[in-house]
Amino acid sequence: MKMIAASVPDRVMKRVRASGRGSVFTPSDFLTVAARPSVDQALSRLVKGGQLRRLARGLYDFPKLHPKLGALSPAPDDVAHALARETGSQMQIAGARAANALGLSTQVPAQSTYLTDGPSRRVVLGKRVVDLRHASPKHLIAPGSPAGTVVQALRHVGPVRAADVAQVAARRLSANDKKTLASTALQAPAWMRPTLVSIANAAVADIDG
Repeated sequence: MKMIAASVPDRVMKRVRASGRGSVFTPSDFLTVAARPSVDQALSRLVKGGQLRRLARGLYDFPKLHPKLGALSPAPDDVAHALARETGSQMQIAGARAANALGLSTQVPAQSTYLTDGPSRRVVLGKRVVDLRHASPKHLIAPGSPAGTVVQALRHVGPVRAADVAQVAARRLSANDKKTLASTALQAPAWMRPTLVSIANAAVADIDG
C-alpha cells in the first residue's frame, strides 16, 4: 500500500508541537519543511483553522491556554528570539527589562526593549510592546549572555546604583560569565569599567576562597 506523504501544514504543526505551547515562530523557522510560498500558505491555513495565532506580520505563536483567560500572550523574550532568528541577528535584553531580569526591579515594564545588530522592529501585543532596536557594536556588548544583561542593566540604572548591580551580579553570575565580563569590560563606557572589573574579580575571590 502506497504511503501518503504528510501535508505541509501537518509537518509544520509537528514541529510546532515539538516546541510546545508558548513557542513563537516566523516562516523562516520552517524553510527545511518546504519552500517559503508553501510555508506561508500552511501558516495561513493553520491560523484560519485556529491551530496557530498570527501575532503580527510574519510572526506566529502556538499559544498557551488558560482555563478562564483563554489564549495567553507570548513571553517577550520568545518574540524577540524569533525575530532575531529570522534575520540571523544577535540580541540582548536592555533597559528596564535587563534591570528586572537581574532582580534590581520588581516592576515588569510594559515595553520590553532589546538591542540587536539586525534590523529594528516593534511588535505590539495588546498592552505589551516588544521593541528591537538596531545598535552599533559598541552598545551591544556580549549579546545574548548574562554578562551582556549586566552591562545593559548597569547602563539603565546609571552610576548611582552601580554598587547594587555589582552586588547582585557578583552573586548571580557564573565564573565563566564573569570571565566574559572581564574580557569585554574595555568595550564599555569608562564609568562602567570599575564596576565590571569588580564583578569579574569576584570570580577570582570565589575560586581562591
